[in-house]
Amino acid sequence: MPTRLAHRLSVIVPSATLAINARAQALKASGVDVISFGAGEPDFDTPSNIRDAGVEAIEKGRTRYTPVAGVSELRNAIAAHSTALRGVAMKAENVVVTVGAKGALFNLALSLFEPGDEVVIPAPYWVSYPEQVRLAGAEPVFVESSLDTGWKMRPEALARALTPKTKAVVLCTPSNPTGAAYSADELHALAEVLRAHDCWVILDEIYAALVYDGFVQQSMMRVAPDLAARMVIIDGVSKTYAMTGWRVGWSIAPTPLSKAMEMVQSQGATSTATPSQWAALEALRSPALELDQMRSIFQLRRDRLLAGLRSIAGIRCGTPEGAFYAFCDVQGLLGRRTPEGQTLSDDAALAAWLLDAAHVAVVPGSAFGAPGHMRLSYAVSVEQIDRAVERIAKAVASLA
Repeated sequence: MPTRLAHRLSVIVPSATLAINARAQALKASGVDVISFGAGEPDFDTPSNIRDAGVEAIEKGRTRYTPVAGVSELRNAIAAHSTALRGVAMKAENVVVTVGAKGALFNLALSLFEPGDEVVIPAPYWVSYPEQVRLAGAEPVFVESSLDTGWKMRPEALARALTPKTKAVVLCTPSNPTGAAYSADELHALAEVLRAHDCWVILDEIYAALVYDGFVQQSMMRVAPDLAARMVIIDGVSKTYAMTGWRVGWSIAPTPLSKAMEMVQSQGATSTATPSQWAALEALRSPALELDQMRSIFQLRRDRLLAGLRSIAGIRCGTPEGAFYAFCDVQGLLGRRTPEGQTLSDDAALAAWLLDAAHVAVVPGSAFGAPGHMRLSYAVSVEQIDRAVERIAKAVASLA
């Protein structure tokens, strides 16, 4: 039988995050006590009222197809929620409910990007941004940042990256993988650059509710409402309400683009699972109490993890403003030799060795466009953080 696959697959690579998580799970299944910092999802249960809403939807027979863009009640709630959050009036007709925020980004890529286009992506970046761009035939253009600059794209660097081929700029704040979040002043400066260029601005704000130390989260939509006609909001319930497996995200875009994304979805997923949509509606109607509790726990974990990692020679970490990731510089460990005689030549080798030697799973920074770093998701208990830091410290101490 023919085995030749589509050529478009040759330009993309599998998700390193999922690969690390799969390897960690395999070790766990064999009886190894692995502490995993790999997966990008809260470890909390979905709040009970949201779970009950999903069950109620099933018991009421809400199990058939919905309109492609989602049930009207949920789309209205999303529009109202986003209007309150971002200060710009949103309409339900511009909302497309998707299979997670990743589904929204996929619909967007197929609706907007084509060969000859360039898409500006700040690095480090979430692993799927460049792969979806390439899958659509366009080219990602990376804007580098560093730990010393707070992992934020500078206005002058953005200006240098923009060309007549630029179709869109992606901005994720707070960021996966770094946790960096842009202040209102920083967003103002980026918006000033974007005003001079005719391109789309894609705002991935899936982590917007998860910020710490009193950081005031702002959307560029609020900061620069004059650019709203070419902005796309990507959001969802996965991170904020611990609903990753329910697979509910959404896009909010100007009408022509929104209709295009709806058309793409109609030929792909059709619609998001019906009970999940009703559960998401309950989430948006929920009081903030459980979210506040989750945020405070994440901040405690963040501080505990950073303190532990900073005590290990060869590891440098900044303080993320949001999300639930620590993104650390491990270049001080590279080039060193393990007790087994292996030289840790790069961050991928280090991550593999930590999994084997310390039974701690981290994701190498090269997967996010930042070689010499590693990402740790602190969506694990404080007890696990303490044990993992102890294991990492012991392993690092054994290096020659």
